[in-house]
Amino acid sequence: MTELALKHFYIPDDQSLYLLSHKDAKKLKNWFKLCESQLEKLGYTDIELIGKGAFGFAFSGISPFGQAHVFKFSKITLPQHIQDRLEEEAYMLSLVQHPLVPQLIEFQKIKRQSILVMQRAPGVDLEQYSLEKGPLPIPELIDILIQICDILMALRQNTENGSAKPIVHGDVKPSNLVWEPHRKILSLIDWGSCVFAQVDENQQYVADNVMDLMSGDLQQTNARLGDVYFIGDDQLNGELSSPRFDEQGLASTIYALASGASSRFGRKVITPLTLGLPKALAQCLNAMMSDDAQQRIQGGDWLLKNYKYFKHMVFAPPKPDTKICMLPTWISGTKKDIETVVYSSRKSFLRQQSGVDSAHLNYLNDAQFERYYKNYLQGMGETEKAFISAVSRLGKYPVVGGLAIRWEKDGIYVDSSLKLYDPALQNAFDRAVDNLVIFARAINRSGIFKSCMFDAKNTLHFYRKREEDAFIPDKHVKIPYELSKVSIEEDETRMHSYFEDGDDPDELLKLPESLLSCIKSLNNIHHTGCIIFEALPKHLKIHNYYTLLDHKQEAQFASLLDQIISQVPKIVGLGISGFMKLPYKDTRTFSYQQSLPENYYPRNPHAQAREVNTAD
Repeated sequence: MTELALKHFYIPDDQSLYLLSHKDAKKLKNWFKLCESQLEKLGYTDIELIGKGAFGFAFSGISPFGQAHVFKFSKITLPQHIQDRLEEEAYMLSLVQHPLVPQLIEFQKIKRQSILVMQRAPGVDLEQYSLEKGPLPIPELIDILIQICDILMALRQNTENGSAKPIVHGDVKPSNLVWEPHRKILSLIDWGSCVFAQVDENQQYVADNVMDLMSGDLQQTNARLGDVYFIGDDQLNGELSSPRFDEQGLASTIYALASGASSRFGRKVITPLTLGLPKALAQCLNAMMSDDAQQRIQGGDWLLKNYKYFKHMVFAPPKPDTKICMLPTWISGTKKDIETVVYSSRKSFLRQQSGVDSAHLNYLNDAQFERYYKNYLQGMGETEKAFISAVSRLGKYPVVGGLAIRWEKDGIYVDSSLKLYDPALQNAFDRAVDNLVIFARAINRSGIFKSCMFDAKNTLHFYRKREEDAFIPDKHVKIPYELSKVSIEEDETRMHSYFEDGDDPDELLKLPESLLSCIKSLNNIHHTGCIIFEALPKHLKIHNYYTLLDHKQEAQFASLLDQIISQVPKIVGLGISGFMKLPYKDTRTFSYQQSLPENYYPRNPHAQAREVNTAD
């Protein structure tokens, strides 16, 4: 069992700093400090880390002249051809002169370190904005749509030496769009997947001369992957790069923002026709996200020909969202800074045998591909991907708890315990939970899926010098827990590992019987939470989240948690094993539903509002 094989247990794109080993976390922190000190020497202030990804890190700072800049650093541990991408990104960005695209300031190499400096876009990225607001109001969506279309039209019309040279951004998605909601200004950022189009929107080769057409460059794609949660099939399957790629990113982005989702994968369940959009736009998006290539082209053509007319649409003031969440959610009265990590089991049952064949994807050789697709989503059906993406979205909120979903012949059964530590996010979080249930209802097969969410800051770390040594806990190490607001005594209880329905290949760590005995005793005390043991060759992590419900048994509960720690030296082997406890007081049952009914924005919203007021 290698460390590499364990990474698919984590849904987030990047492991939390709190899950790294002490050595790796220290190395990363030192690297951050080095970057900050270098920027301070140049006179920058208010320096902060604003992003990290597969290829590097991004910092922001205020220049001595009061200008907001962004600095992208490539990871020097990456192969040179990957590091060179930052210079290619700088070159492509330098060609794009548009008021909605933050401009390149400079690119430089300091020894082996590549640094790209550009203007900082004002506002917040739309992924974060969507997490805070939930599904966006229609008027705001239209403003965003129009501005993306303006940018894409400009990229298509790019020329070089008088010849057409369309540019493909290649990674249009909510997190690459920065929105300033007060002034309603959009910016398109992150040009790391940007290339010159090989074919135009009419599938005609883009070339300056006959020799270009005869070269091998047009026999294979120059496209970069982009984010598989948002790119279309043509880009994923390695077609020649085309402006149509960005049309797919646009459609996926508007769909995600309208549905409150984090991917395009739910398009067959929560279709664009169900989102309450103006009918013309809904039908256009539906065509652009169709499996039929001709429909996608027709939808894209119609949108870019007619999008400016959307400016004249009339909308009523948005109504407050009063929908009740499909699952019970608990909201903490106070905001708490936690770093949520999601751990899930039984993803194997969500996979389809007729999944994508990896052979034709070898051309990618891309870190994004490794991260998102090859080790994680490959082989899943589209609705299963939407479901997994919805689980992942919950992990972007400050939430702890768990879910257990059972698919039976007569419907699905959901047990849950979800506690959100930011009251301001309740509405958006509830809509994210609803989406998860909607996608679960569209998966029609027997099986079970369990997931728990814990605060990475509570993860306990143990180290050893050699794999043959035991993990020895420090004397003062304790597993933290909370007390519920009200003490609840409960006779009926249920204890299980994630994999109560038989041995599962994902659960690889065999725990000692003495430790299992502690967990079984713990189960006799009314509580909710989880404990997960992750054993690597020289590093053991115990992820945990516990809330004690029966306060009378606190002394016994705390004692058992201490006993679990005392059993740590007996853990041998590598792998992961976890246990989750839910209250099991209010199991929710849902029938199967393949898709939501159609729902459009009213043709005359003001007239409809008057009718409602008259009825009242």
